[in-house]
Amino acid sequence: MPLSEHEQRMLEQMERALYAEDPKFASALEGSGLRTYTRRRVYQAVAGFLVGIALLMAGMVAKQVWLSVVGFLVMLGCAVLAVTGWRKAPKPGEQSAPGAGPQARRQARQKRSVMDRIEERWQRRRDEQQGGGH
Repeated sequence: MPLSEHEQRMLEQMERALYAEDPKFASALEGSGLRTYTRRRVYQAVAGFLVGIALLMAGMVAKQVWLSVVGFLVMLGCAVLAVTGWRKAPKPGEQSAPGAGPQARRQARQKRSVMDRIEERWQRRRDEQQGGGH
């Protein structure tokens, strides 16, 4: 059961009031810092990959197989982190205009589905209370 027009208008008014009252908090909720976070995570993963290479080489020079294995595992883990972080990073234009990119549409769809589930639960509880009271 979707929101009525009146409920949608009220929700939009609440969102505008939140942006007006505390824009920093509202932008944090919106996920504008996500791009910076994922970029930092990718850079850290690349640095860790380089450390893994150094450990691998040090293990080979010192003839310590366990050190080489640890270096390889560090490289592998950091490569996975870098690739997953890179894929999850929003494109530069996606976060600038709300509702413009595919990710924003996906988020709106998820919000609607959450709202639909909440409304459905509310309606079930209401029906149960009305049925139990008679």
